[in-house]
Amino acid sequence: MESRFAQAFLKEDLIIIDLLAVLGIFFFFRLSKEQRAQLYFWLPFLILMFTAFYENMGAYTNFNYEFKKSVNAYLGNTEFPRYNLWLYNVSQRQVLTIFYLFLIKSWLEPSKKKYINWMLIAFVISSQVIQFSGIEPIYWFQPIIFSIGANMILVGSGLYFVGLITNDAYLNSNPLRLTSFWQMTFILFTYSLTYINDVAMPFLVTYNYELGNSIYQLAMAMICFNLAILTLTIASPKLPKLFEQEPSYGFS
Repeated sequence: MESRFAQAFLKEDLIIIDLLAVLGIFFFFRLSKEQRAQLYFWLPFLILMFTAFYENMGAYTNFNYEFKKSVNAYLGNTEFPRYNLWLYNVSQRQVLTIFYLFLIKSWLEPSKKKYINWMLIAFVISSQVIQFSGIEPIYWFQPIIFSIGANMILVGSGLYFVGLITNDAYLNSNPLRLTSFWQMTFILFTYSLTYINDVAMPFLVTYNYELGNSIYQLAMAMICFNLAILTLTIASPKLPKLFEQEPSYGFS
């Protein structure tokens, strides 16, 4: 029992995520009431907390095999009861994609926000049609849904960087001191580096598990970097020498 608990919950990446979540909670509640109501702070906090929640839930499903098996059976997956793909498909592939699109939207010029709105509508509709039609069941790999969401995030990141080099509000700022720059940079790297891995995961699991596991570890490292940047965003009012105020439309 203890060994199974350690294998599930005492992994390095999960410990890092939990520590970042604790730091995020500490800094978020040190913000003023007005700051906590700003999208600039509460959206990164929401993403941080949600990621910590589903990663710990994933650890719990690996610890409690009977629970994972019963959920798989309810969803119609009796062939591979040891998988918890249903959790990551909903939380990471779908809900987190929506959160990141909203985060990207918060940094875009008003004239470009409409593109993210269209992407959000298209992603929600297409992902649910693909999932509930049985093309990609909730309990199995979903490379099509992932690729749709990842492409939208990459396009959204591109829109941000176009604004970074063309909009006067950003041109008058030092990008290395903007939390939005670091958020978008790590999001771009994360989805670029893990794109092939996630799309090819069914093949890697079957024919080259070691390679798939190595790329998975890279993906987890990038997730930790993303969460670290979000934690720094929440703590940024306490770090005035490190970060400067974002352009005004970034708060809308």
